[in-house]
Amino acid sequence: MSDDVLSREVAAEQAFVDRVYVQLGKSAESAQQLAREGHDRGRLGHEGGLVERDAMVFHAARRIAQLDSAHEGLVFGRLDLDPELDPEPRYVGRIGLRDENHDSLLIDWRAPAAAVFYQATAAEPHHVVRRRVLRSAGPRVVGVEDELLDADNPVAENLPIVGEGALMAQLSRARDRSMHSIVATIQAEQDKAIRAPAKGVVSISGGPGTGKTVVALHRAAYLLYTDRRRYESGGVLIVGPSGVFMRYIERVLPSLGETAVALRSLGEVVDGVKASRRDDPAVADVKGSARMAEVLRRAARQSVPGGPGEFRLFYRDDVLRLDRRALGQLRRQLLSHGRRNKVIPRVASTLLDALWRQVRSERGRERGRDAFNDELLGNDDFLDFALQWWPPLDAATVLGWLRDPEFLARVSDGILTHDEQATLLKGWDGETTVEDVPLIDELRYALDDVPEKLEAENEFTDHLGGDLAELSTAADREFASGPGWRPPTNRIEDDPYAHVLVDEAQDLTPMQWRMVGRRGRTASWTIVGDAAQSSWPVPAESEAARAAAIEGKQVHAFHLSTNYRNSSEIYAYAAAYAERVGLDADLPTAVRSTGIEPRMLGRVEDLQQALRAEVARLGGELGGTIGIVVPVSRRAEVNAWLASWPEFAADAPSAAEPGVSASGEDRIVVLTGLETKGLEFDGIVVVAPQEIEDESQTGRAVLYVVLTRATQLLSVVSPLEDRAPTGA
Repeated sequence: MSDDVLSREVAAEQAFVDRVYVQLGKSAESAQQLAREGHDRGRLGHEGGLVERDAMVFHAARRIAQLDSAHEGLVFGRLDLDPELDPEPRYVGRIGLRDENHDSLLIDWRAPAAAVFYQATAAEPHHVVRRRVLRSAGPRVVGVEDELLDADNPVAENLPIVGEGALMAQLSRARDRSMHSIVATIQAEQDKAIRAPAKGVVSISGGPGTGKTVVALHRAAYLLYTDRRRYESGGVLIVGPSGVFMRYIERVLPSLGETAVALRSLGEVVDGVKASRRDDPAVADVKGSARMAEVLRRAARQSVPGGPGEFRLFYRDDVLRLDRRALGQLRRQLLSHGRRNKVIPRVASTLLDALWRQVRSERGRERGRDAFNDELLGNDDFLDFALQWWPPLDAATVLGWLRDPEFLARVSDGILTHDEQATLLKGWDGETTVEDVPLIDELRYALDDVPEKLEAENEFTDHLGGDLAELSTAADREFASGPGWRPPTNRIEDDPYAHVLVDEAQDLTPMQWRMVGRRGRTASWTIVGDAAQSSWPVPAESEAARAAAIEGKQVHAFHLSTNYRNSSEIYAYAAAYAERVGLDADLPTAVRSTGIEPRMLGRVEDLQQALRAEVARLGGELGGTIGIVVPVSRRAEVNAWLASWPEFAADAPSAAEPGVSASGEDRIVVLTGLETKGLEFDGIVVVAPQEIEDESQTGRAVLYVVLTRATQLLSVVSPLEDRAPTGA
């Protein structure tokens, strides 16, 4: 195909794209006008005007945001169909647009009319003669890629076929620090998962590089398009393995015009809690076990460590006393009525009942029960005792109780071994970790929320004014508002979502499945994973927790079989490793070859010098990103090296957040094996692979993941003291 033909085709498409951008501007102006009219309605001074204002402004703002997000790659597809079906070409884009006559100008990629753009193949063309992908830079068309799907159709003779094919062009593109939409190059097997039924669970499996993550994100956009009211009102929760991963994918949905989603790493699923540091694997294995649920349930029912063990009061001629045994019985009685924080309204009346039963004297009895209640509810000693014995509790406080060896031994007796208890105690250093977050959530549900308004359940709680603050003395109010406790900022009733998407699902611990499952009890789900990449050492336990999380929901399973990420040379090396170490891996077919084999540097005497030279080599040969993957124990050392190399100083990672470069956009990033989950780079340098293997029980699966992160070049550098990875 000559350059003249290519130029002519690009110019023709540019003319159409220009027309679409003009219409986009008109649509944006219409949306802004709607917003102005909405604000004007609010000045009418009556409730109806305010309701109309809110509705108009909301819809206008949503449309403006959608239009603003669509500028990059607005028009990306064209379909030339059998003229008997449709003589005019159909254009597909990120959003739908109509012209001034309300005729369709651009079809939203999620609309039924656009499905054939992804589903048509040469074997089943679905009346599509030519499929064209437009490559753009902003509003400018820079190229086109064609596929002839029905060469036997007479119209095919007059259709120029330009380019190497959209998919191969996309796969050869240099990477940057963000995942990009594949909306222009979705393949047929991927499209089936994207457009699967909305109800129940869509499970997407497949080996490395098959596009599981980006397919799942496009499915979320598709669901929002097909049932916007449900998913925008109920919310869409997207859960990924790490903050690094969430930043990697954060642009995909906005680029598709969707912003009504909550992107949360596993350390951020619980509102008000944020953790990025991970525990050592041995500690994480204990915290993640399903057995921790019972340990935490027991902890939530214990008496407050350091709380009062008895109460004594002189009333008329009687000495009233509640000893440790009596208080234990009252605690169990209260807990039989509900969870700890929920029964706060019953505390005062339960204590008063127990104390009144001890009044025996004639002077005490003759004044009656009402006088007894009034006197004690005005007694600071009684109120101080009540609040210290049964204070409002938050989950972090109760989790902190487990740092006491005696308390931990009591609540984990018969559940955790002595060695596991010792491992937990060694792992708690005061900083909340990713593995602590599901434990905090478990305790939130075991404790329940503190009632915002304490309902008067009988005549005695009326004396407390119904509000927790009125229950306490000045000293108690200082305790309740001090650094030891804060009222929950988010209520349990606000946890559920309309749709839950879980990526890298094979890595979720049983406790993490319990945490995520609470957010999806009434939701539809998308679950993405590959069992061979699992970092959880007891797969059966995790599978049971996953089944419990989605119990009763119909599962629609989809398997992706083509590796679009790795060159065939890189994936052949990774697949051979997986087979040698017995991972029982799902091995997809890599469709792209570069002719460049992975580079294995033997055990080197000067690791820093060898790594510096290898990173420089990759930097010179690649235009995109480079990942340096290291054992956890070497991350600080390698970060320091990178910062000291003048040619790479701009790429040195931030001290504040491991694995993130200083600007967030630089080419080189240092990561541990687990942090590479879901990511991809043009080049990868693996440092000390045997040490990565040895870090955990699932080190071989982690190393397999690492070996599948590179799209173009892969290098492995081993220190002199390291031995070759297992089976190599």
